[in-house]
Amino acid sequence: MTINSPATSVSKDYPAASWAGGQVSRARQDQLGYGISIGILMLDCHIPFIPGDVGNASTYNFPVQFQKVQGATGDAVINRQDPAITPHFVEAAQLLAAQGVRAITGDCAYMGAYQAAVAEAVEVPVFLSSLLQVPMVLAMLARDRKLAVLVANGSTVSDRLLAPVGITEALRDRLVIRGLEDKEHFRSVILDESGELDFSRMESEVVESAMQVLQDEPSVGAFLLECSDLPPYSHAIYRATGLPVFDWIGFINYVHHAVVPHSYQGFF
Repeated sequence: MTINSPATSVSKDYPAASWAGGQVSRARQDQLGYGISIGILMLDCHIPFIPGDVGNASTYNFPVQFQKVQGATGDAVINRQDPAITPHFVEAAQLLAAQGVRAITGDCAYMGAYQAAVAEAVEVPVFLSSLLQVPMVLAMLARDRKLAVLVANGSTVSDRLLAPVGITEALRDRLVIRGLEDKEHFRSVILDESGELDFSRMESEVVESAMQVLQDEPSVGAFLLECSDLPPYSHAIYRATGLPVFDWIGFINYVHHAVVPHSYQGFF
């Protein structure tokens, strides 16, 4: 859902994760709902979001809130990382923060171009790109192993995207970036926004791309999926390659675990 309330500062006195009757609760100015942990900035696009996609609320085991960014079309963000729409990203993030979300992410890793501006504008953690995981994953791998990154459009991956998410020149030498823009169905659904997705056909194209990467570069030790529409196919890539697959949903779950207090059940 999209909330169009004015931006306000976010209270830091979050209630406990497990509700306990008897505690005092105070309303926050202009907040319409409560208990939403992750806010998601959305492209202005025409794509079906199936379960497992960042844009499908049923993907998560916790509440999320979506907020469309004005002017953030696929062309503006994926193709051009247009700096002119930076204020729109900031405004949308502030709207989410005003609604009490505890962290803010996005539904397109090319939003990483706006990472610094948004992180400076709100008081909650911001992780606008799945590519923020690159330094961490590379640190997990032996120095002679590379990380394969499947992206929506390989031809538009530039310093405007990589630098703000901490991918230095040294790290880039260990990346194998494979764009999916040459895959007919992927391009139709994700880049041309045809509005119709065939799961089996999409899965086949994604796995085929992963296998081609391994054939061309046997030193690959793991995969990272840039695109927020690719997590539904993570398991298929793992089955086909036997390699770890890092995606955006795993990243969001990781951040949620950090920002929402939790306790462990069991016995000793």
